[in-house]
Amino acid sequence: MPGPRLTGLGCALFCGSAMVLLGFLDDLLLGASLTVYGVLFVPVSALTALWVRGSDLLTAPVVAPISFAVGLLAVADDGGGGFLGGLMGLVTALSTQAGWLYGGTLVTGLIVLVRRARLIRHRRRD
Repeated sequence: MPGPRLTGLGCALFCGSAMVLLGFLDDLLLGASLTVYGVLFVPVSALTALWVRGSDLLTAPVVAPISFAVGLLAVADDGGGGFLGGLMGLVTALSTQAGWLYGGTLVTGLIVLVRRARLIRHRRRD
């Protein structure tokens, strides 16, 4: 599979920074549309699973939901109540966008499982 090969840390940095950037762009351009943010999460999580190197495959399904939550800080409604209002907005956004979170994490997990199975099968042939 051609493409970048990210370490576990590189995988976390790529996915986290991409979701934060997309969160800020969504807030700036589209007025914090949670649905657009969720839709954009799915390809980012798929790229994360495709670009992580074989020895760090298990980090991708862990990194993806964490990155979703970190990027969601830019999109979630702060409620005008300071820290607690922002925390409540984050929890509300996480609960209402759980489908996108689970979907992107599922895509990541499936890609990682397929890649891992191919890697094991390739090693057994050698």
